[in-house]
Amino acid sequence: MSQSLIVGGQVVLAFMALTIFYDAMMRHFFAMPTSWSLEVNQFLLVYLGLATAGEIQRDESHIRIEFFANHLPWRVRTALEAFVAAVGVAFCAVLAWRGGIIAWQAFEYGERVSSAFGTPLVFPYSIIPLGFTMLGIQFAIQFVAKGHAAAVGDHATRTGHGNA
Repeated sequence: MSQSLIVGGQVVLAFMALTIFYDAMMRHFFAMPTSWSLEVNQFLLVYLGLATAGEIQRDESHIRIEFFANHLPWRVRTALEAFVAAVGVAFCAVLAWRGGIIAWQAFEYGERVSSAFGTPLVFPYSIIPLGFTMLGIQFAIQFVAKGHAAAVGDHATRTGHGNA
């Protein structure tokens, strides 16, 4: 499922580029900006950040500051990574839970954006629990893998050849 979210993110990014280009051309050449481009792209930007976060965490492609961690002994560094993953699970659980409540309330009350486009808020709000659930699952997988590696001294994880 996370791979489909990455492909969705790529499609969303291409759509955003096209709609922003279209809006800029309409604004510049015809003095007629679109009424929907800014609103749609704001919500899609949230999708890009949250829906793809789990896959980015799985690949460890995010920005990391490792100056101090790289000077720690391997087992301590791996235990620290397991602790960070556990904190990530807790953080994501809270945000997925609260985001789910907000999305449900937006659905229940029929909340909409107060604009000409009038987007139902349940759609952008639903991205929050989806994204943080996927990210939390990935943190949980990494917590188990890093915790096990730190406890037993797993050589595959130590050399970077494992899928932890």
